[in-house]
Amino acid sequence: MSSSLTLRAGPDAVRLIRERGLRVEDIDVVAGASGGPRWLVLAGLDRMLFGDFFRARTRPLHLIGSSIGSWRLCCLAQNEPVAALGRFAEAYITQRYPPNPSAALVSTTSRGVVDAIVGTDGETQILGHPWARLHVLTNRCRGLSASEQRHLQTLGLTLSALGNLVSRRTLGLQIERVIFHSAGDTSPFRGLKDLPSVHLPLTRENLRPALLASGSIPLAMSGVRIDGAGPGVHRDGGILDYHPDLDFGVGEGLVLYPHFYPYLVPGYFDSALLWRRAGPANFRRALLLSPSPEFVARLPFGKIPDLDDFYRLSDAERMRAWRQVLSESERMGDELRELLATGRLAERLQPLR
Repeated sequence: MSSSLTLRAGPDAVRLIRERGLRVEDIDVVAGASGGPRWLVLAGLDRMLFGDFFRARTRPLHLIGSSIGSWRLCCLAQNEPVAALGRFAEAYITQRYPPNPSAALVSTTSRGVVDAIVGTDGETQILGHPWARLHVLTNRCRGLSASEQRHLQTLGLTLSALGNLVSRRTLGLQIERVIFHSAGDTSPFRGLKDLPSVHLPLTRENLRPALLASGSIPLAMSGVRIDGAGPGVHRDGGILDYHPDLDFGVGEGLVLYPHFYPYLVPGYFDSALLWRRAGPANFRRALLLSPSPEFVARLPFGKIPDLDDFYRLSDAERMRAWRQVLSESERMGDELRELLATGRLAERLQPLR
């Protein structure tokens, strides 16, 4: 029977897993990438990890995500993570838009998805969680990229993309990484120096706005101003950290990275730059879990869901396809569960390059 799951690991992760297996207490960080509807392919894996695997967790676990990745990890930081994932999936799949929706309408609809994820008491659960330390990545924009006038925002983003061709460091001229988190002084990301970065505490007042901002796609959605977070407009955390390629901090514990692909793209503007892929430096202790090519081939239309589905499919066709992906995603969770139970996970590791 073909495999549904691909496992790639950095050299330190390979060594640790071969010595001990994959143990919940050996994981320091869980990372989540941007990707819109692509998250649905990971839903079954998330349910297994969030519901079964991390149930016995006791020591602090740092969760860091951009855009849809922060929304997924927000579920893990709640008392009933599988229930939160269920609310997330239903609210996300049932989104409906007219042709060419306004940025305001998409933002309003997305705010409803965030409200469904957080629920009635999510702030209390997340901020008081015994071991989950949530980090939400947003991007604070300056200059033209902060404008809500479409032509000016487009010009600002184009200038950023052109600068990015030369170096990712040029992005700091217009865009600043903001990390809202519940880890206080224990955050492993406080030393980030690759791009301008600001750390702010997650609070009851800013948690939902930060989550909304983290997923606020430029041009498609309105920017978010967050009270108490200083001046500026916050947009999608994936602009700088599309698939977070970060210094994950000191320590020997693993970085667990459920992901849509077997590779990582550092920033959104790197998507079309085939030479700009995440290098090995930050991933020596990372375990990347992703769907196998055989698994993807079985999905509707032979692909992972993406934002184009909103345009090329009717609502009924899209919802039907996405629900099928949601169902098929259970195969990935089941396969990981079996590998852990049989102790055969180490045999399946491939190098993460």
